[in-house]
Amino acid sequence: MSTKKIALITGANRGIGFETAKQLGEKGVAVIVAARKLSAAEETAVQLTEQGIEAYGVQLDVTNADERKAIAAYIENKFGKLDILVNNAGVGPKDNDLFVKKTVATTADEFEYIFNTNLFSIVYLTNELLPLLKKSEAGRIVNLSSILGSITIHATEGSPIADFKRLSYSASKAALNVFTVLLADELKGTKIKVNSAHPGWVQTELGSVEHAPMSVPDGAKTSVELSLIGEDGPNGRFIHLGEELPW
Repeated sequence: MSTKKIALITGANRGIGFETAKQLGEKGVAVIVAARKLSAAEETAVQLTEQGIEAYGVQLDVTNADERKAIAAYIENKFGKLDILVNNAGVGPKDNDLFVKKTVATTADEFEYIFNTNLFSIVYLTNELLPLLKKSEAGRIVNLSSILGSITIHATEGSPIADFKRLSYSASKAALNVFTVLLADELKGTKIKVNSAHPGWVQTELGSVEHAPMSVPDGAKTSVELSLIGEDGPNGRFIHLGEELPW
């Protein structure tokens, strides 16, 4: 069994996922970078390795049950445990525009597409990997959420997310936050901590490079911090840069 901390980051070939892997690797964590295409994952691993980081590229479409089982078997055989799971992979609406207000007119196809990746697959993958996380001395699960999943903030007049009323995406992140709370409760008494991370409004393809104020490196900081928290760190909480957000 590896003496190093081992982290799996989904959707790690670009954006916040890549930067999370990079920052964890710079802190001495061995990172398994997952992407839907093996070539993209392997290219990512090479980039990180060239920077002195121990990195391994793996194919993982989180919506694919066979690939979820395969990654669990890979980690078991190669490392014998998993210390950190960063559920970073996620999707937005296919039109990629969170400024479009759409509630009751949301289609079944849009709901299914977003919830399958942003909630269901995260639950299934986490379940596959729990036996490995339980072998860690300090298992950490980080679910990449969004302030758009905060019902409290959506309900606040004049809130900073007042212009973002896309039901499918916001509801998927709210549901992910419920998963965080319930899983943290279910794992009480273990060495595993579970938290939701809001990265901020980050300059990514989904976040909008043109309008978002935060850089990708800053956007990864919350995931990295929650991956490495100690025994006295938060559990079952919604965090952005060390500050707790309302559900």
